Amino acid sequence: MYEVELKVRAEHAVVRRRLAELDAEPVGGVGQTDVYYDAPHRDFAETDEALRIRGEVSLDDTGAGTDAGFDWSTDDGTTKVTYKGPLVDDSSKTREEFETAVADRDAMEGILDGLGFEPAATVRKRRRRFALSGYTVTLDDVDGLGEFVEVETEAASGDIEAARDGAVEVLDALGLDPADGIRTSYLGLLLES
Repeated sequence: MYEVELKVRAEHAVVRRRLAELDAEPVGGVGQTDVYYDAPHRDFAETDEALRIRGEVSLDDTGAGTDAGFDWSTDDGTTKVTYKGPLVDDSSKTREEFETAVADRDAMEGILDGLGFEPAATVRKRRRRFALSGYTVTLDDVDGLGEFVEVETEAASGDIEAARDGAVEVLDALGLDPADGIRTSYLGLLLES
C-alpha cells in the first residue's frame, strides 16, 4: 500500500474556517513523538527511507488551547514502528509504507539497538484530523517548525495518480495552493533548520 500525501504550510485558523464551511468531519486529535533511526548498513538520507518508532496519545477536543499543556513525556498511548520507502514521484510525498503496532516500546527499542540502529532525531507534533471527500486532512503543529496542513489517503500502486489528483482537489477546496507543496519530511525540515 502507498501513502499519497500533499503537505503545505498554512495558518490553521484560516483552514479551520474553510473545513467548517465544507462540513468536514472532525476525527480527533493526537500528540505524537516520532523517534527516527539511522541504519548500520545504509544511509537512509541517501536512500530516502525512514524507520521510526511513534508514540501517540489522544488529545481532547475542547478546542485550541488544550494542546499547550500537552505532556510529551507521557507514555500512556499507543506505539507503532514504521518503515517508509523512497518517494515515488516528483509532485507529492507518495511512498510505500509499512506500519504495525508495538506492544512493548522498550522491547522494540532494544531490538533496534541490538541490530545496530541508532536514534537520529525526534519530531514532536500535535495533530487535528478531519475527514473530507474521502481524504484525511491533518492540521499539524510541529515543534520548532510551525503549522502545516497535510491531505492524504492510501492507494494501491495502480491508483496513485488518481489519489494524488484527488488530494490536489481537496487542497484547492481548502483555498490552498498545491504548487506550495513541500515534499521534505518534518524530520528533513528540522535537520535543515
